[in-house]
Amino acid sequence: MIEAPRQWIVEAEIDTLQDALERGDITSVQLVLLYLERIRNYDGPINSMLELNPDAIEIAQALDEERQRIGSRGRLHGIPIVLKDNIDTQDRMHTSAGSIALAQSIAPADAFVAARLREAGAILLGKTNMTEWANGMAETMWAGYSSRGGLVLNPYGPGNVFVGGSSSGSAAAVAANFAAGAIGTETSGSIVNPSGYNFVVGIKPTVGLVSRTGLIPLSLTQDTAGPIARTVKDAAILLGVLAGPDEQDEATMRGSEHVHRDYTQFLNKDAMQGVRIGVPRYYCEGLDEAPLEILGSAIDVVRSLGGIIVDDVDIPCAGIEWDRSVVRYEFKRGLDDYLAKLNPNVPVHSLAELIAFNEQHAEQALKYGQKGLTRSADTTGVLTDEIYVNGLRFNRQMSREQGIDYALQEYGVDALLFLGHNGSEIAARAGYPLITVPGGYSNDGRVSKAGYITDGPYGITFAGTAFSEPLLIGLAYSFEQATQYRFPPAMMPQETQ
Repeated sequence: MIEAPRQWIVEAEIDTLQDALERGDITSVQLVLLYLERIRNYDGPINSMLELNPDAIEIAQALDEERQRIGSRGRLHGIPIVLKDNIDTQDRMHTSAGSIALAQSIAPADAFVAARLREAGAILLGKTNMTEWANGMAETMWAGYSSRGGLVLNPYGPGNVFVGGSSSGSAAAVAANFAAGAIGTETSGSIVNPSGYNFVVGIKPTVGLVSRTGLIPLSLTQDTAGPIARTVKDAAILLGVLAGPDEQDEATMRGSEHVHRDYTQFLNKDAMQGVRIGVPRYYCEGLDEAPLEILGSAIDVVRSLGGIIVDDVDIPCAGIEWDRSVVRYEFKRGLDDYLAKLNPNVPVHSLAELIAFNEQHAEQALKYGQKGLTRSADTTGVLTDEIYVNGLRFNRQMSREQGIDYALQEYGVDALLFLGHNGSEIAARAGYPLITVPGGYSNDGRVSKAGYITDGPYGITFAGTAFSEPLLIGLAYSFEQATQYRFPPAMMPQETQ
């Protein structure tokens, strides 16, 4: 076994772990035990892990034996990965979207992405905490809070540094080195937002690249699962496993021609050379000095790498009021369908029953109310209603023809650059991809105009048109390799805190 394993595992990349497993320097059982030890020692004040897989060690042992008998399945063989708590797993773990109503719910089948990970040999180590119902519960709910799991905090400054949401537990767990990678989900900013604030890489794929089968739904037209990792390479490895057609998800059948089995082929340090990148300055209005400096530094990096910055790109839809009835209609329809299929012993099987359950358990369930749920319940949930159809048409036209596609075509740029999750609402409505990469760290103690400390990590996000993941991965990798901004959080053992 390798020397000093506890130190070795911090920031270890997937290929590094796989090489050590192949050489016999470590086993998957030992790898699982190391991650479990880190979780036990450090997760207390962070609260990123909602549940651990009670069979993880047994699964790891079986994969070790399989490696000895017939060899490795590939890069993820025996590698521990964690999943957001709205991703179904048919095992002894529960899937609840952070709700106490589903705290004892065992999914009837693996989500498509969970099945793909298992087929690739990954060990599903546990479920991560999240903003309850992927932020569909209540507008005033804190990012990272769920009635089942409590509040996730940022490992770079628990209680002081914003953690982001709703895949907060997934991003925090990866940042804290509790697993080799994680799978989050995004409806509007829910992967890129926490990834930026936790100094990790997050990919929000084009809707239709990764199946949504087995995800607790929020929006039929916006939901997608995606990888969260410490490096662009690791995120690309995970995306290659997740992407692919699924007959149960029509969007993936339409997008099947755009799937690549290996996204690491797009990792190119010179990918920025000659690429035109637009900066929509509308999203810089009102930013404090610290984030503005980080964005300015990122622009300088792009130029130093041979990228061509096209500044002050105008996006016509910037600042518009989106039609939010679309998600409310889709949430009711999707949640009713999902809940209806759950085991009879689960206490809720419809949105109406969920609202009633929460009212009956208000002390624990309704810390922030449930206005998001009740607003969805007030719709018909019928996706042929005129209100819904017109709203969907408006959102798509504005986010595409008057949004991302307009900016790319009008200014002749290949991609757009944003600070953090700015711009994620446009990409959400368009169904277009984003990738966030560590973009800088502020530690000067300045206080923002809103009265909070601006210390902590910031992400830089690249956006493009539909199925532009190869381009965006290349740009993010080029930026990452030139800057190497990421560093692990300084964490103390739980018992000393």
